[in-house]
Amino acid sequence: MAAGAVGPRGLLALLLLLGGLAAGGAGTSPDIRTDVTDVSGKLILSCNMTEPYPGITGHEWMHGDKVVQTDEESSVFTTYIIEGKKEEHSGIYECIYKTSPMMKAQVNISVAPQVEAYKKSEHGNEGDTGVLTCKNPSFPPVSFWLWYKTGQEPIVNGSGRYIIKSSGNKTELRILKLNIEEDTGDYHCNATNFYGWSAATVNLRVRSRLAALWPFLGIVAEVLILVTIIFIYEKRRKPDEVLDDDDGGSAPLKSNATNHKDKNVRQRNAN
Repeated sequence: MAAGAVGPRGLLALLLLLGGLAAGGAGTSPDIRTDVTDVSGKLILSCNMTEPYPGITGHEWMHGDKVVQTDEESSVFTTYIIEGKKEEHSGIYECIYKTSPMMKAQVNISVAPQVEAYKKSEHGNEGDTGVLTCKNPSFPPVSFWLWYKTGQEPIVNGSGRYIIKSSGNKTELRILKLNIEEDTGDYHCNATNFYGWSAATVNLRVRSRLAALWPFLGIVAEVLILVTIIFIYEKRRKPDEVLDDDDGGSAPLKSNATNHKDKNVRQRNAN
């Protein structure tokens, strides 16, 4: 057999090899390159396929579970523009190519933590449990939370009367059996991630247990004052009314006596 000749079995093997390569190439999807650029206060998110791809009927951009932009263009390049500060729009965005099967890629806007106090001022009664809360609405989540009181060392979870519960975007400080002298003051929650750190302050005010009775005692005092005023007024008014009644009752008696005297005089004159 000639050196370049291929037998039936060899030809069949060659065809199977070429078919497998073709099938493998047809099932390969192009890569999608992502980018974020800041131009004049605008964030431009972009996705770009590394090679042409037929069958694109449009694009969608999503932020979490919300569709923020959609079109029916067939381009391998798509963008989404965000106006405003980067810190206000952090999160995970997805560019979706309407193909069969669907293809998509993630574009992340990452910033340092943007910590906020759930309430800037908290109140608690002496002996109760105080709860202070901070949250981080930005992306990525916080990797490390820290609590401390002004002028004191960082609080260690489980030490003394302190319990700290933290997750990626929320932290909670619980203070058991609140004490007016020891616990009143400013507390700071400090958050750190790969891009930086941030902090917020919560003011804690501890009230005495008797403070809850003050409104009730105030009402009782007002009622007592009102009753006293009415009693004094009634006491001063009654003697005048009694005097008026006595004068009114004596007038008819005087009139009757006068009439009786005149009648006796007429009788004597007649005799």
